[in-house]
Amino acid sequence: MERHFEQEIETLKEQLLLMGGRVEGAIQKAIRSLERRDPTLAREVVRDDLLVDQQELDIEERCLRLLALQQPLARDLRFITAALKISNDLERIGDHAVNIAGSAEHLAPEPPLKPLIDIPRMEALATAMLRDALDAFVRRDGEAARRLVLRDDEVDQLNRQVFRETISFMIEDPRTITRALELVLVARNLERVADLATNIAEEVAVIAEACIIKHHAHAPPRPAPARRDV
Repeated sequence: MERHFEQEIETLKEQLLLMGGRVEGAIQKAIRSLERRDPTLAREVVRDDLLVDQQELDIEERCLRLLALQQPLARDLRFITAALKISNDLERIGDHAVNIAGSAEHLAPEPPLKPLIDIPRMEALATAMLRDALDAFVRRDGEAARRLVLRDDEVDQLNRQVFRETISFMIEDPRTITRALELVLVARNLERVADLATNIAEEVAVIAEACIIKHHAHAPPRPAPARRDV
């Protein structure tokens, strides 16, 4: 029975990693469609999202079955409940990829507003955060998760930079407003991807340390309570 439970946990890990790889690829594909002005590639992202939605349902079903039939305790219970939250975060990342693809499709027939520099940098940072968060999840590495949470600031800064730059375009030439707003939306979606990668890292800390770091990521891990003989 215990061996079967361990196999189920390993399968759950594999499903989450597969889903994570798929949404990471969706974000990258959406940004490539923006850079290449390729609406066909953008539409692929939308179609691929159906697979991501199905993966979330499959993971949710597996988690609920494990909770109902195995009645896990302590660390295993934290792992399964965190897996439920993480699959939802991954599904939302897939939705952000779809949003970016929609902006790419809208911008494809329009002349470029400016060379894309900060947005591809945001994509690289956000997807690296996602990969590292899932790696920390598999290894149950709370320290790596804490370090990752702090990386969100760089993505936030780039998002603000894109916003300031696009605002200047709109002020100088109102004809650029539609294109500029689409780029603002792309940057905002990438910023949300980084936020969701941060959420995953926070769940890793719960699994590894039984410690909630949300809203106070700089705090050191709480020491385990001392055992008392009774």
